Amino acid sequence: MIATAPSTDVRQHILDVARPLLLSKGFTAVGLAEVLAAARVPKGSFYHYFGSKEAFGEAVLEDYFGNYLAHTDTLLAGEGTAAQRLLAFFDDWLDSQTGDEAQSRCLAVKLGAEVCDLSESMRTALERGTGGVIERLARCIEDGRADGSVVPAWEAHAVAAMLYQSWLGASLLAKISRNRAPLDTAVIGTRQLLGLHDKV
Repeated sequence: MIATAPSTDVRQHILDVARPLLLSKGFTAVGLAEVLAAARVPKGSFYHYFGSKEAFGEAVLEDYFGNYLAHTDTLLAGEGTAAQRLLAFFDDWLDSQTGDEAQSRCLAVKLGAEVCDLSESMRTALERGTGGVIERLARCIEDGRADGSVVPAWEAHAVAAMLYQSWLGASLLAKISRNRAPLDTAVIGTRQLLGLHDKV
């Protein structure tokens, strides 16, 4: 039973149950009662782990980015040249945004514009998480410059930021249009910014 589980497990269970709700409805539209009912925990337990809904939202984002950054590390440290690893990362992004699994969607895309004006702590959690992705991309771009597989258009961090911004925007436009065309355009732009052209 959840009530007898270690406290860290209960806290994690609440976060795990809440993520698909937030991906589906957004932060404001999901009430605590809905989260509590889905997690099957009493209200008192919720406030034992999270002091407020805002603190809960921050914890959801930190947990999401913790998992996402670990996944990013796995992709960018995989086999092949740096260019191949970068393309594997963006192929994974494309699959997650165009597949049938709603739970694989990007929480930054879903909540970014909504929560930044609502909560400074949630905004900074988003900033830390997205900054972590950009830093990892920049390091891999530098690796690509070193192994000769990437010829970036500019300095590595600037290219990484532009790529991330492009994919974040493309993911949002794909949601708006219900069409994957913006993501396909991001793929083309990615190859150009990395100087891949017909390589890889």
